[in-house]
Amino acid sequence: MPKTAPEIRRGAPAKPATTRRAAWLLGPALVAGVAYIDPGNVASNMTAGSQFGYLLVWVVVLANLIAWLVQYLSAKLGLITGESLPQAMGRRIRNPWGRRAYWLQAELVAMATDIAEVIGGAVALNLLFRIPLLAGGVITGVVSMALLLVQSRRGARTFEFVVIGLVAIIGFGFAFGVFVAPPDAASVVHGLVPRFDGPDSVLLAASILGATIMPHAIYAHSALTRDRFAGTTVTPERLLRATRWDVTIALTIAGTVNLCILLLAAANLAGVPGTATLEGAYAALRDGVGPAVATIFAIGLLASGLASTSVGAYAGAEIMHGLLHIRVPLLARRLVTLIPALVILGLGIDPTLALVLSQVVLSFGIPFALIPLVVLTARLGRFRNTITTSLLGVAASVFLIGLNAVLLFLTFT
Repeated sequence: MPKTAPEIRRGAPAKPATTRRAAWLLGPALVAGVAYIDPGNVASNMTAGSQFGYLLVWVVVLANLIAWLVQYLSAKLGLITGESLPQAMGRRIRNPWGRRAYWLQAELVAMATDIAEVIGGAVALNLLFRIPLLAGGVITGVVSMALLLVQSRRGARTFEFVVIGLVAIIGFGFAFGVFVAPPDAASVVHGLVPRFDGPDSVLLAASILGATIMPHAIYAHSALTRDRFAGTTVTPERLLRATRWDVTIALTIAGTVNLCILLLAAANLAGVPGTATLEGAYAALRDGVGPAVATIFAIGLLASGLASTSVGAYAGAEIMHGLLHIRVPLLARRLVTLIPALVILGLGIDPTLALVLSQVVLSFGIPFALIPLVVLTARLGRFRNTITTSLLGVAASVFLIGLNAVLLFLTFT
């Protein structure tokens, strides 16, 4: 039987519901949801829209639906057991080498996340202020360390407020262009029909899924809910109800933003030469829609890089602590994981290509987080998954593994 968190054991009756009290229960999913609107999402959705128009709208919608289920299960695990997913896996994998192997894949996923977020922030600073990419990467890393310092010194709630403020900027930055230059409604509806158009569209579909259903967000959300509600006297039933609202709000925001990015590109950049990169997309938006839209887009990209890189570092530290039982200070880990991104920027590798490929790496890490999550939440006593929930989790896992297998086949043949 899984361990039971202290607050669940007490089972104290909930206080009378008030608007303020209910709002206090929200927040962890909004922080974890930053992972769904990071620079990797921007690059993947922007590239998909500019190259294939409305073809992959259905992938964005499907990814968001799967993400809702995944994030709810992750939060439930943290609430009911008082453990994060890495902690639960670290306790169950008895073989030291097996545990280290599981840690290695999870750590590579976290590093891919760090690379995407730092590169995205660097590109945004370059677009806005003409700061060289390498210097922009350093600045992004320094600001992310400042955000992590807020989390360490001021606690989870203050960190949530800061990140939610950045989410508001991100949402406005990416949704603004769609209202200025709206997409064709009939084409959007047609894009809901599942289909592909060659290997490149499959690669981008895997990239969108990897960018949306991010493994590190699964690891982080269980830890965020564990830390946030430690010691609370609120009943588990009420916490789970609030969590469903929290996840719904977070994923509605993230899904809308991701869809807006793809639709903005599909409506304004499809067929336009040179829009396969973020820099080219920014220039095309500036010349075609107006400098205001392009600037607000770049501000949204910068906010997404700054917010998501701090959440990524939090997830990486939890992965190491839960699986290897090593507690590395967040700031120290941020310094180490900053190096690969700075190397890529220093070597002059195309940042958009690096962003898209990093999301493909993330897609291969999804089954290693999702399958254990479904299994563990199916064994939570009276809070265990329903048969329908477990079947949906299995179906999502099979779909993602199958897509990755097809991607491998198309890539190497």
